This record gives sequence, C-alpha cells and structure tokens, in this order.
Amino acid sequence: MDQIRAFFEGLKGKKVALIGFGVSHRELTKLLAKKGAQVYLCDKKERSAFSDDLSEYERLGVHLQFGEHYADNIAEMDMVFRTPGLPMTSPVLKRAAEAGVHITSEMEEFLRLCPCDTIGITGSDGKTTTTTVIKELLTAAGRKVWFGGNMGIALLYQIEQVQPTDVAVMELSSFQLISMDVSPRIGVVTNLSPNHLDVHKDLAEYYGAKKNLIAHGDEHSIAVLNRDNIVYEQFRPAVPGTLRLFSRRERVENGAYCDEKGDLILMRDGRPTVVMNKKEIRIPGEHNVENYLAAFAAVDGLVSPDIMRQVAKGFGGVEHRIEFVRELDGVRYYNDSIATSPTRMISALKAFHEPVVLIACGVNKNLDLSPVLPYLYEHCRVVVRMGDIGEKLTAAVAADSSEKKTALTFIDAEKMDDAVEKARQAARPGEVVVLSPGGTSFDHYTQYSVRGRHFKTLVNDLK
Repeated sequence: MDQIRAFFEGLKGKKVALIGFGVSHRELTKLLAKKGAQVYLCDKKERSAFSDDLSEYERLGVHLQFGEHYADNIAEMDMVFRTPGLPMTSPVLKRAAEAGVHITSEMEEFLRLCPCDTIGITGSDGKTTTTTVIKELLTAAGRKVWFGGNMGIALLYQIEQVQPTDVAVMELSSFQLISMDVSPRIGVVTNLSPNHLDVHKDLAEYYGAKKNLIAHGDEHSIAVLNRDNIVYEQFRPAVPGTLRLFSRRERVENGAYCDEKGDLILMRDGRPTVVMNKKEIRIPGEHNVENYLAAFAAVDGLVSPDIMRQVAKGFGGVEHRIEFVRELDGVRYYNDSIATSPTRMISALKAFHEPVVLIACGVNKNLDLSPVLPYLYEHCRVVVRMGDIGEKLTAAVAADSSEKKTALTFIDAEKMDDAVEKARQAARPGEVVVLSPGGTSFDHYTQYSVRGRHFKTLVNDLK
C-alpha cells in the first residue's frame, strides 16, 4: 500500500493529461485532481458531443480541452494516460514521446500498483466469457473480486480500496496490451486468429500485442495457453514462469483438458482430477468447453473442483454471446452480436445441431470470410444478409466451387427490424434464428451491445 501512496504523492503538482473522455478516465480524472495533480482532460470531439455534466471537473480545477486543439500542449505534460482507442503511432503520442513525456494507461498503472493477485485474459474469441467465468468461480469461492479492463469498468481509481487478499480479474484487448510492459500474475490466452487488421498494421503486430499479457511476468507468474491454438508454439518461449495448458483435443500434464468421454479433467503435476462432463455445462457450444477449460486451469489452487462444477452447471452466459432470447412458434432466437469476426461466427454455427437461420450484417474488419463457408453450408438453411458483410459473404459464396452452396438461400434486408421479420418468416418450427453478424456494428450502431439489445427488443416484440 506504500507504493500506492508514493504514486499519488509523486503526482502532486505534476501536469497529467488524460486523452479520451471515456469510461476509464471519467473517475480517474477526478481522483488525480483531488490528489493534487494539474489535470488536463483532452478529447478530439467537441464539448457539445458529450451529455455529461462537466461542472464537477471544472470545480476540481481540471483543464478541459476539447476539439481540434485538444492536444496542442501535450509536449508540456509530465505524464499522459492514453485511451486504448488511441494507437501508439498517433501523431499526438509521437509528439509526447519525443518530448520525453511518460506515456501510460489506466490499466498499466493498475497492474503496477495492485497489491493483490491479478488475472488477465486476452484472445481473439472467448475472452469475455472466460473472464466472466473466472470472476464467477472466484466469487463462489468467497473471494472479493475486482472486475474490469476491457469490460468497460475502470479499476485504477479504486486502487486504494483493494486489499492484498482480493483478486483482480481483467479482460485485456490488443489495444490495451500493445504498449504494456507489465503482466498480471496469471495470464490467460484463450486463442488467437486474425482480427482487427483494420487497425493493426499487420498480424505480427496484433499477435505481439497479445504476447505482452505473459511476456513481462517473473518466475512466480503463471501463463495459461491453448495447446490446440496455432500460436501456441510461438507464445511458449515467452513464458517466464509456470506454464499451464488447456486442450479440447489431447491430454496435458499441467492444466486442464477434455478427454474422449467428454470429461473435463484438471492436471497438476501429472495427477488427474475429473471436474465434470461437458454435457453438464449450461451454456452451449464446444468453444464454451474451451472457455471453461481455460478458466479451470487459471484458478486451479484458488477454487475447488466442486465449486467449478457448481458454477458451470448454473452460469447462464454473458449477454450478446449466443444469448437465448425467446422461443416463438417453435423457433428459438439467439443474440450473438459479439460475433464481429468470421471465427466467432463459426463458433456460433458449431454450437447448434438444429438448422440455423442466420442474420449476417455489419462491417468486415479486412478479414477473409472463406473459412466460414463450410459451416454455412453445414448449419444454415437461410442467411438474412445486410450491409458490407452481406455483400462480401455473397461474393465469397459466389466464388466458391462447392456443390453444397446450392442448398443455401440468401434473403436481403435493409435494417435490423426488416432482418428480424424476414428471419421469422423464413424459420420453421425446430429451427433457430441466430444474430451472429461476422462484422462490426459501426454501419448502424455505436457498438455491438447496442446492436444486440436492439435485436432482443425486436424479437421480444414479435407477436
């Protein structure tokens, strides 16, 4: 706790800029001002773009800098907190770096100062569910859990309340990890596949950012890696401490795996403990078997197998991740709005044994859609298509030589209300309608969660 006090003492009188008026900076800005720092809250958007009452910030002496000239004095700062959405290559941060300004982030400083065990989770798919499952497991075991990171919950402003006996559980994105030189004590990489290539300059940069989750640990740290994932061999040499593996396909000697009978087995020093059978997991899909294996491997030693089984049998899943909405006229509707990439769409399709009426929409992230095609042919009878993804999925099918594509029917829709109605008309009793877009939401919505909630509202309003 002395380290935390020293951190805030060291900021007294210093010029500290927070770039980006987002969730992670709202409360932190106030705290830093109260601790005696000269705080500059900076955002490229105009002040009128925010509905927040900014008078409290002004009463605390915070300098509000919005609009075109939001970062004109960035080189005068002693410290800059960047928002995850601002890349390190941005001209603003380059100017700060050239002036010798210390550039950091809310998450980096929390990890540096946190007095309790920290567990960080990243991956291309599955990280939110795995993070939430780990939180549920630790809570059920009686631990006080601080939960945040990419989940939209800031943690640094609460650092003085964190006790050494607590546990902090964080989902971390590539945008947060790319500049990090500190790792959590336990780092979990669910899986990696091409993603966010509309933002990262190439795949190497994307994977390199993810590797920071485990690369800066020590001999006491634990890395949990997916033995079945293509980047396992690439990441393994970066592990500085203990390596735990999880696998849905083969036995591991330290970690967790699923055997040929479907039993989920914990392995510690080669000694097996059967936790449960995968059929007992409440949320559907083989990808969720992997998520539980990752979570079990991460908390082994902190949570008993009995509690692991209890949570897996009762936990209903995370919103927007193959989330059951309702059943109407013998058709079940699912919201998987988080599926902003082809791999997520594939995971959703594989989760169902029933014929799928798929709603595909959104903006492609410069990703190859051809891997989706075999799963479309196998699982889908109808695809309701919209926008950029709809066009590119159609083009991919047209270019494909598979004979199976003839059984697939495409239906065009303009907006989500139109798509839901057309999906309802197309679906037969015993089938499922699944919103698993395959692209980002930014053509019609501010974020995937807004899209998912709109879909749920429309489905629940069906008569």
